[in-house]
Amino acid sequence: MIKAGIFGISGYAGQKLVELLVSHPEVEITSGFVAPEEGTPEITEIVPKLKGLISLRCKNTPDWKEIEKNCDVVFLALPHSVSIHFVPPLVEMKKKIIDLSADFRFDDLKIYERFYTKHTSPQLNSSFIYGLPEINRDKIKNTDFIANPGCYPTSVILALLPLVKNHLIEDRIFVDSKSGVTGAGRAPSLGTLFVECNENIKAYKIGEHRHQPEMEEVINKLGNRKYLITFVPHLVPYNQGILSTLYVTLQSEMAEEKLQEIYERTYADEPFVRVMKYGVSPEVKNIVNTNFCDIGIKLVDNKTLVVISVIDNLIKGASGQAVQNMNIMLGLKETLPFF
Repeated sequence: MIKAGIFGISGYAGQKLVELLVSHPEVEITSGFVAPEEGTPEITEIVPKLKGLISLRCKNTPDWKEIEKNCDVVFLALPHSVSIHFVPPLVEMKKKIIDLSADFRFDDLKIYERFYTKHTSPQLNSSFIYGLPEINRDKIKNTDFIANPGCYPTSVILALLPLVKNHLIEDRIFVDSKSGVTGAGRAPSLGTLFVECNENIKAYKIGEHRHQPEMEEVINKLGNRKYLITFVPHLVPYNQGILSTLYVTLQSEMAEEKLQEIYERTYADEPFVRVMKYGVSPEVKNIVNTNFCDIGIKLVDNKTLVVISVIDNLIKGASGQAVQNMNIMLGLKETLPFF
């Protein structure tokens, strides 16, 4: 059995990691950590639905000797700029690391520091592989350190990959994304109170959301071109799920059948990407609590293409993708525990 430790169990992504790993036939959770102010709760106090399936008392400070002895892989489900402080000792112990924060996602640390904070371990940054299996599976197989992608970038990059890979679009990309409230994290805030979210939808951080530079860096690298993304995220009143609608201009006119064939060919061997029939829009309700990304396309005129993708922000956008990455890294069946 693979022995796994989780930092940040009390967050939404941490709780989902516990659920997924408890159902994973090849993994045992051996260590769990929460913030100092949270005490030392039993893990089922945080995830009550698992009562009777796991018994583990969480700790509120790292027990490095325990981690060195009892963990093969460590998941960091911690806030941005917090994960970074736990990475150096784990690297020193030669543990496999899957970081769900943004702390090691960027090739260009100047971009990271502009949108997050001063990077305190720049010497380790190049050791991390951007953990989107659909573009980096071979690299993930041969690394010990994975930077899990953001939720919005996962939905957008997968929607664009067939287009930028084949150099089919102009450099202006417009993205309208809608996310459930869990995307804001578990920390209380006025904007995520029930009475503020219920029966409401609002745009936020227009043109300045920190996932935008992550999307651009990855897409520019894939397409070997400088794409400019206008990103408008929205908060919508459901728990989980992201729907991203992208508007792109083709470099030349293409038949709908050809575009559909390109998408189907790109994802033919990808277990977690499902391409809809041409003109069919994917729906959030069909991916909630799954690791799938559903993608649909539709030409609205000869050169304007609309691409829609949906993912669960806590699964394919966070914990499910982290488990998928772990499977690839450790040589396990990639689709466990989903199917």
